[in-house]
Amino acid sequence: MRYGLIGSPLGHSHSPFLHERMGGEGYALLELPESALAGFFAAKEFDGVNVTIPYKRAVIPLLDEVDDTARECGAVNTVINRGGRLVGYNTDLYGMRFALDAAGISLAGKRVVVLGSGGTSHTARALAAREGAASVRVVSRSGEYGYSDLSPLANAEILLNTTPVGMFPHMDAEPLSLSAFPALEGFFDAVYNPLRTRLALAADERGIKRADGLLMLAAQAKASRELFTGREIPERSDRQAAAVITDAYRALFLSLTNIVLIGMPGSGKTTVGGELAALLGRDLVDTDEFVERNAGRSIPDIFAVSGETAFRDLEQKAVFNAGSMQGKVIATGGGAVLRLENRLSLAANGFVVYLRRDTDCLAREGRPLSLSGDLAAMLAARDPVYSAFADLITVNSGDPKTVATKIAEAFHEDPRHKRS
Repeated sequence: MRYGLIGSPLGHSHSPFLHERMGGEGYALLELPESALAGFFAAKEFDGVNVTIPYKRAVIPLLDEVDDTARECGAVNTVINRGGRLVGYNTDLYGMRFALDAAGISLAGKRVVVLGSGGTSHTARALAAREGAASVRVVSRSGEYGYSDLSPLANAEILLNTTPVGMFPHMDAEPLSLSAFPALEGFFDAVYNPLRTRLALAADERGIKRADGLLMLAAQAKASRELFTGREIPERSDRQAAAVITDAYRALFLSLTNIVLIGMPGSGKTTVGGELAALLGRDLVDTDEFVERNAGRSIPDIFAVSGETAFRDLEQKAVFNAGSMQGKVIATGGGAVLRLENRLSLAANGFVVYLRRDTDCLAREGRPLSLSGDLAAMLAARDPVYSAFADLITVNSGDPKTVATKIAEAFHEDPRHKRS
């Protein structure tokens, strides 16, 4: 192959999307077992490859030369075949610096804590040292600082998470609580599936500047592409280079972000969701349908036989599964986001839209709480939760296609939404 990515496992890698978006063609994915690594590099049947976990350090002895940055980081993520001579580079450091710059995070003179001890951790440490951090401390399961007692690091100003904790499918996992760092002012998370881990959501909640791993991935792809071709992308200025990276990043971010519809029972979430899914060429995921399918009975029957608490527990599992997906339109039950756990699951990959509708227009059929309760009182209680959680609030009082079009336009206009 000419260009591609090696690692194990590769899963649904975004590298082909990014390289093609930046003008590259023929980017292949090759999942290699460790036993095949030496043979692959000995054969030298490639022009350039990216290297991902778990081989960023293992490839170094197999190369003829390692550039200064890769040596400094102790990790290689790009290998170029220069006439049979294999040269290793590290573009992750460039990518991490780009992501931190975009978030307005400086490491100079700061007390930095790095979570994890793998290849990306070494890159983070090298970057912090290069930029003149006041101190760099590493938290790991077997190092000087462990996760059980973080009190010696309580004055940390910058936290760089290089662990896979919180990555799909274990999205509800957190390596620690950000409350351990009351002086924290900047956070970087190497995880990009989900788009926002529990740690990232906590940083947003506290108003901490946050840099994200997906932007790092896009930036390092640009730098790798330049090594592959021997040409700068683009050729004239740093500003244009940033545009190339942010264009690819934005397109990828949009494609991965779910559009999540919340609101009162009968507010038209499934109907508008269907129109929105058709408009954007996406799948519609209905969490109520998930519940009924998994339970093997209808929601009214679940309420009648087992009660609301049993239904909410089933709903929580359905919401977690839906929230872990990417690039979908998700219609939720009216009470789904009343549980914090469900809000966290949906926020991980979601752009949240609150569909408002007058209580007189709310459908009641097949909705146990709507049939038995006071909808005006229910709305008064739920509206503050819906409003606080939503990235967009829109009134559903007209044609569903028109409402769906407005939502799509708002979503594409500002995919990097911020929660209040």
